[in-house]
Amino acid sequence: MKAVGIEAMNVFAGTAFLDVRKLAEHRGLDTTRFENLLMKEKTVALPYEDPITFAVNAAKPIVDALSPEERDRIEMVITCTESAFDFGKSMSTYCHSLLGLNRNCRLFEIKNACYSGAAGIQMAVNFVLSQASPGAKALVLATDISRFMVEEGGDALTADWSFAEPSNGSGAVAMLISDQPHIFQVDVGANGYYGYEVMDTCRPTVDGDAGDSDLSLLSYLDCCENAFLEYKKRVPDADFADTFTYLAYHCPFGGMIKGAHRNMMRKMARAKPQEIEDDFQRRVTPGMIHCQRVANIMGATTALAIASTIDHGDFETPKRIGAFSYGSGCCSEFFSGVVRKEGQQRLRAMGIQAHLDRRIELTMEEYDRLLVGSNAVRFGTRNVVLDAGFISRARSAMDKPVLFLKEIKEFHREYEWVG
Repeated sequence: MKAVGIEAMNVFAGTAFLDVRKLAEHRGLDTTRFENLLMKEKTVALPYEDPITFAVNAAKPIVDALSPEERDRIEMVITCTESAFDFGKSMSTYCHSLLGLNRNCRLFEIKNACYSGAAGIQMAVNFVLSQASPGAKALVLATDISRFMVEEGGDALTADWSFAEPSNGSGAVAMLISDQPHIFQVDVGANGYYGYEVMDTCRPTVDGDAGDSDLSLLSYLDCCENAFLEYKKRVPDADFADTFTYLAYHCPFGGMIKGAHRNMMRKMARAKPQEIEDDFQRRVTPGMIHCQRVANIMGATTALAIASTIDHGDFETPKRIGAFSYGSGCCSEFFSGVVRKEGQQRLRAMGIQAHLDRRIELTMEEYDRLLVGSNAVRFGTRNVVLDAGFISRARSAMDKPVLFLKEIKEFHREYEWVG
């Protein structure tokens, strides 16, 4: 079988973040729960950041590193998101244009809550495997943002956001999928997918989420178990405790992953509590490190967990990563791939941790002002010129030019490179 997987990969998680413990204290939440939630920071989308700026900023270093001939072999651009701002026009068209890609290219978008990124990876993998266009590459852009808003004069402190506000982040992961899987070589045919209709979390209005957190947790646990069991049918020798050196889970927040891993180790390996704890620290924690600094970025979170695992794991010899993606509503998938030292070196050269370190920390006063400012770019905005001076220090925090949204003119979004 021909090798296929992630040739290049990069993460962009905005220019500003919040310390979520400070946010919880600011909102008057029960902070005694925070140790168990395993959350640290969340990226906050500024009014002139959107899913396109995140996606393009993540992809540009990948595209710039290609030769003109290699760039022209990108024949598919897939945006994977639940944060689209148009019911018809795909964000992939904007990304394709801003990255200067060949016009002989398929451009489309995938939506299925947090599963969209994994769906995009598998769509791209199978396009490459099909050999419909030998040597072609696909650019998968998993990108999502969360915005919390209040009306002018409203009181942010009384908004009923509970623990959704600290755990919802913003960011993008760009992945170039090809027959040169330098970063992550997919185990072809080693997939277990599992889905059914459930009303756990959803976005029934353009600017609002709804859901049942307890039902979502139960659905996640059910899907994790059954997706792996389906994987095992296709890979009979697979053992949950021994086959995978690392596990990269979709990470709404760390505490949920710890609960899911505990459930899997009890059922699949009959492991005792201390054994489970040790296994969690060894195999799961590396994949949570970036996630704990960005928070849940929906369709991009599983890919972020894979990137974090590669960044923080030990790959002196080739190692297999098992990855689990869950999207509310629901669909899930367990898949796997192999990472080598070269892949870790290539990913580390992207400087993901340094990028996260360069973001500026917002004060609670700045953040509360943002809740009003974000109304300017709510879904359906027809015309607006963004305030370029808003929190200007965030714009200068990056070490390279950054794409920002400049204005919306008759619904068309116009962007500019700054820096």
